[in-house]
Amino acid sequence: MSELNDRSIFGSFEYVSFPHLGVESAIAKVDTGAFSGALHCSLIEEYIRESDGKTVLRFIPSANRKHITEIDDYETVTVRSSNGHEEERYLISTEIIVKKKSYPITIGLSNRSKMSTEVLLGRRFLRENNVLVDTRINQELDEVSGGK
Repeated sequence: MSELNDRSIFGSFEYVSFPHLGVESAIAKVDTGAFSGALHCSLIEEYIRESDGKTVLRFIPSANRKHITEIDDYETVTVRSSNGHEEERYLISTEIIVKKKSYPITIGLSNRSKMSTEVLLGRRFLRENNVLVDTRINQELDEVSGGK
C-alpha cells in the first residue's frame, strides 16, 4: 500500500516546463503507448564549435527562438514509430517540472510541429518516476492541444 502513496498521478495531458532550456510552459501528452519521450525542437544540428573544435548539438527548444541551446553531452539513437518508421534522434538529459515537482529526464529532440503537443512523455519516464496516469485529470487540455 505504501508504494501507491509514493506515486505521482498525472493526467493524460499536463503542463510542463524545462527550466534549463528556457521552456516555461508547454502541454505534454502523457502517453503510456509510447516508450520514449520527445520535445519539439527546431533547427536541430550537430556542428563543430570553432572555439574548441568540439562537436556539439545546437537546437531551438519548443520554437523558443530566444533560447538557442548548445550542448556537448548527448547521444544519438534510432527510434521506431508505431507504424514501423525508423529515424535517428538525439537524446539529452535535462530537468522537467510537472505539477511543481522537478524530475530528471532523458528526452529525444524531434520536430513535432505537425503533432498536437510539443512534448510527449512515454513509459520510460513514467516508470522511472513511479507515475500513474488518470485520464480523467486535465481532460480540458486534450481540447486545447487539438484532440477530438
